[in-house]
Amino acid sequence: MSTAADRIQAVFADAGCSGWLHARRCSDDDAVLSVRGDQRVVLASVYKLPLFLAFCAEVDAGRIDPTSELRIVPSECTPGATGIATMRDPVTMSRRDIAASMMTVSDNAAADVLLGEIGTAAVHAMLARLRLEHTNIVGGTSDIYRRLVEETDSHTTVEAFKALTDNDEAWSVSAYDPAFTSATTPEEMTRLLAAVWAGEVLSAEQTSFVQNVMRSQIWPHRIATAFPYRGVMIAGKTGTIGIIRNEVAVVEFPGEHPVAVAVFTRAARAEPSLPVVDAAIGEAARIAVTELRAPNMSSVQLF
Repeated sequence: MSTAADRIQAVFADAGCSGWLHARRCSDDDAVLSVRGDQRVVLASVYKLPLFLAFCAEVDAGRIDPTSELRIVPSECTPGATGIATMRDPVTMSRRDIAASMMTVSDNAAADVLLGEIGTAAVHAMLARLRLEHTNIVGGTSDIYRRLVEETDSHTTVEAFKALTDNDEAWSVSAYDPAFTSATTPEEMTRLLAAVWAGEVLSAEQTSFVQNVMRSQIWPHRIATAFPYRGVMIAGKTGTIGIIRNEVAVVEFPGEHPVAVAVFTRAARAEPSLPVVDAAIGEAARIAVTELRAPNMSSVQLF
């Protein structure tokens, strides 16, 4: 009989990608499943999760008023296919709505606005406080895009991403190397999520805000595909750049302990759309979460 870890590795192999996974029952640090979960991997847009938590920590500390407003000019922002960058006219938004847009639609412009507001030092301070020693944020999306343009000898971001889709070119860009870009380990991501769900990172108000925003992520093509059941909540954050496709999430079944799962992949091919890899992320998460599901007896009503 193959183990759950064996089945997960087979899923990645069948999809033509390398994969890294860690899952843990949020209530039990001993209930874990790992497939190379201690190795460093590229965060891509999953970096927006630590940034989001650092923003909420600044709110808790009273250094940011989340309802205060910013006027943003989209044409001056980091490009992206969603959110503020797609708008034609200047917009005025509260800081907490900017943070929500960053998470729910993976808004690149919103992320760089927030990073500019709080600075990388605030993110690093939060990571240090939580002892996430292998997680590092080296900059925002605009920094990654600027390096991509330089490293692919392109003139624009559009040209750079087009170059990355050429399977005949072996691009070795910093965005694919955890030594040179924002990176983490799957284990640290599930540890972070479990701490948030336990209320150990933020105040009760900000913890609830984080959970509700993450449950509102719009992308259904990765972990959410594995749990199409009534009442199941997926609180996640995706990350994608070139051959990198990721998602971290907390899967919440009614009456059960939540399970945190982090899946990171690197595809063998460079097509901009690889649904087989997206599906593999969901299937790997399904196997891991199924292995760790357990009833939460404290939520059972006795009559």
